[in-house]
Amino acid sequence: MRAAVFKGVGKPLEIEIVDYPKCGPSDLILKVCNCGICGSDLHMTEATSLMPLPGGSVMGHEFAGEVVEVGSAMKGKWKSGDRVAGFPFICCGDATPCLNMQGRGTCMKGLPVGLGQSHGAYAEYVRLGGWSAFKLPDGMPYEQGAMVEPLAVGLHAVAKSGMKFGDTVLVIGAGPVGLATMLWAKFLGAKHVIVSEKAEVRKKMAARFGATDAIDPARSLNEQVEKIAGRGADVIFECVGVPGLIQEAMMQAPRGGRIVVAGACQAPDTFMPIIGIMKEINLQFVLGYTRDEFQFTIDMIAAGRIEVGHMITDRIKLDHLPAAFEALRTPSHQCKVMVGF
Repeated sequence: MRAAVFKGVGKPLEIEIVDYPKCGPSDLILKVCNCGICGSDLHMTEATSLMPLPGGSVMGHEFAGEVVEVGSAMKGKWKSGDRVAGFPFICCGDATPCLNMQGRGTCMKGLPVGLGQSHGAYAEYVRLGGWSAFKLPDGMPYEQGAMVEPLAVGLHAVAKSGMKFGDTVLVIGAGPVGLATMLWAKFLGAKHVIVSEKAEVRKKMAARFGATDAIDPARSLNEQVEKIAGRGADVIFECVGVPGLIQEAMMQAPRGGRIVVAGACQAPDTFMPIIGIMKEINLQFVLGYTRDEFQFTIDMIAAGRIEVGHMITDRIKLDHLPAAFEALRTPSHQCKVMVGF
């Protein structure tokens, strides 16, 4: 099968023929229909990454596709032709149902898909754990199915934030994670959803994802928020992931404020704990999503309660993936780049 293969730091991806995935007893093989490019994929291919990819890896963890092969333990639960969104994880397969599941619904002995240990969906076919496949409702396009994963990241960030109905929310950064966070903050009852973003094209996109106001990151964020909402932000979401932004968020947070770190910074960073102590700030780091959040995202898309297509700015084929991937290192208009097969 054809796939976009990571060749090493400083080298572009290459389209190559790789082995077709082997289906284990608890697995499914999907024919990939759509897969999004994630910022985490870019980070993992850089020299500074704390999660370096080995050469020969195939990335891609935001995907949806059609079941073409079903493992023996999954017979009766899945069949060829089923349409699914992939929770990008492969269970250990020790037992069915898995005995290693914990509160997050993730097997503690399993493998992530597309993050170096198991080939991902920058390929024509991908192996997925049968317990990690979520059925797409009839009529829901595969492209929307591939958007479930990045949207669930934003939902998890809001769920962990402790945001209450009527809160004022500040989102730093209007990339895909920031946009997903704005969408759910507005959906779940924030009164003000304020975005700090310098790129005009992303400010306009933020307005379509629930942002009520946009402010200038070069000026005091707290002063601008207070002018809009009459008080400081109840919750600040850091959705960029570059050194210095946690410290900046702490400086701008009001006393008793909550900061949620959703940006995946992979470089060393520092901040002054005394600032958090003096303000009694709650600092929360978040990762991924739960199974319930993944399913809720599917349900809300299918019901037409949330609109996801606006985030997709570019639609490409597999042959164009290497060039599009490199272009995202210095993005201009791009937000979510979607690969179609």
